[in-house]
Amino acid sequence: MVTYVVALAVSLLLLVTAVVAALVQANNSSEVNAEVRASIQARSNYRILLQRLTDAETAQRGYLLTGEDEYLEPLRGARAQVEGHLGWLEQAEQLNSANKAELGRLRDLVEAKLRELEGTIALQDSGGRAVAMHLVREGSGRELMDEVRDIVDRAQSRENARLENRLAEDDRGNLRLRVVTLIAGLVLFAIGGLLVLVVRNAMAELRASRDEAQSAHERVLQEMGAREQAEAKVRQMLKMDAIGQLTGGVAHDFNNMLAVIISALQLAQRRLARGDTDISRFTDAAMDGARRAATLTSRLLAFARRQPLQPQVIDVNRVVGGMSDLLRRTLGGNIDLEVVLGGGVWRCNTDQSEVENAILNICVNARDAMPEGGKLTIETSNAFLDEAYAAASSEVTAGQYVMIAITDTGGGIPPDVKARVFEPFFTTKEVGKGTGLGLAHVHGFLKQTGGHVAIYSEVGVGTTVKLYLPRTQMEERDQVAPQALSKELPLGDAGTIVLVVEDEDRVRNLSVASLRELGYTVIHASSGGEALQKLESKPGVSLMFTDIVMPGMSGRKLADEAKARYPELKVLYTTGYTQNAIVHNGVVDADARLLLKPYSIDDLARKVRAVLDEE
Repeated sequence: MVTYVVALAVSLLLLVTAVVAALVQANNSSEVNAEVRASIQARSNYRILLQRLTDAETAQRGYLLTGEDEYLEPLRGARAQVEGHLGWLEQAEQLNSANKAELGRLRDLVEAKLRELEGTIALQDSGGRAVAMHLVREGSGRELMDEVRDIVDRAQSRENARLENRLAEDDRGNLRLRVVTLIAGLVLFAIGGLLVLVVRNAMAELRASRDEAQSAHERVLQEMGAREQAEAKVRQMLKMDAIGQLTGGVAHDFNNMLAVIISALQLAQRRLARGDTDISRFTDAAMDGARRAATLTSRLLAFARRQPLQPQVIDVNRVVGGMSDLLRRTLGGNIDLEVVLGGGVWRCNTDQSEVENAILNICVNARDAMPEGGKLTIETSNAFLDEAYAAASSEVTAGQYVMIAITDTGGGIPPDVKARVFEPFFTTKEVGKGTGLGLAHVHGFLKQTGGHVAIYSEVGVGTTVKLYLPRTQMEERDQVAPQALSKELPLGDAGTIVLVVEDEDRVRNLSVASLRELGYTVIHASSGGEALQKLESKPGVSLMFTDIVMPGMSGRKLADEAKARYPELKVLYTTGYTQNAIVHNGVVDADARLLLKPYSIDDLARKVRAVLDEE
């Protein structure tokens, strides 16, 4: 590394030196070129000045000999031309005192020569040709010209010498530049060779490092593969254990409920066979077992986040406030209930009935944790779960929530129990006192709706369960106040025709019998195609009660086709399977009316009446 840095530094220094030398030499060459041009110009002015004087002298003598004016042509304008060349030389020449004296003498000589030429021409013109010729023969003009030639020759010799010196100096500078460039090139070549060696060594080291890293990577991959296999086995074991626990819990509870149903129905059959009609207690027991089984199924679906939700924009304060009387009756007189409603609490878009069930479930658990009495506090407020909280929690999205906090003064939950409270069929209550699905139901519902549940507990102090419901910006619609369920079933009339569409024969027959029992006129079909034929052949059908999951044409497709033909037809769906054409991401379509299986005749009567009465 040090060698590499030194080589780069030397290379940079040589490059800088070569560049500086080239710039200096380029500047010198520019100066030499300027001096050469100036010297050439000076010699040209000296030469032309001498030539003009010579031409003027020749013109004088030709005119004196012949008297013809055409000989005077070179003499005309000679003074102005000679004056111009003298002025250029005086301005351009970098004169010392000797040169200044020389140029001054040259000017005097030129002036004298021009006067001599002009004087003889004037004598010729005035008839004094003999005098003019005498002046010429006398030789004074020739002496002037000889001295002018001597000055011009000396000046040109001086310019030649100066030019030769500058050119020689420029040649020496070019030689120095070539030497510097050659040395720099040789050193750079040597450094390049050194760098090649350094790079080759570095590449060899990199290849060795790469091979070592690749080998390490392969070892890591092998270890990861072995680890993944081990983790897969552990996950499979845990999954099988969870499935075993879930299956065991479901089987235990369902077997108990089925035992009640079967025993009660068999006893009722035996009593009826003997002619005894006092079987109400057996039918009530069978109905109670069936309802418990339906509730268990609903809670399992909630835990698995498969229950169909019917969300609406709600005011949590209104929901909690409306439950106060119900909760006081449920908790009993030895529990002091306090409801603290926060100001300006945001709205939520969720299933109101599920929120009420969650609150009721937690409050019942809190009551059971305070057998000797205590205090239960329900608070509402706005909350913000930040990124740090979301990162530290499972399946939590940072953002704004509405919080419902339920706090009791019971004995608290030990840490080992708290870690398992959301597991299905896990309960600390006595056998027969609880299913272990209450908090699992709450947890599944909140996760399905995009919320969060957290438990804070201290043994001997109490427990707080916090429900977080996502905030919505949608406006709350006007809600129709729920009416208390009448003990009497809403009955139909023979003028109202209901079409039942169900592919399962036994379910269809019981649905038809139930609706006829309620007073409706009922027709039925086992498929979508048959249902469309019945609608065409039997005009005046008010309601179509259809299963969703059917072979061939689904209930949703059947409803769309039927509504296209008969816009006034009302539709009520039913299903025992939650992931279907009208339930998307666990939410029932806004335009769909749904009755989940299993349902009682009471549920059927009220739902049918509600759909028929809708505007």
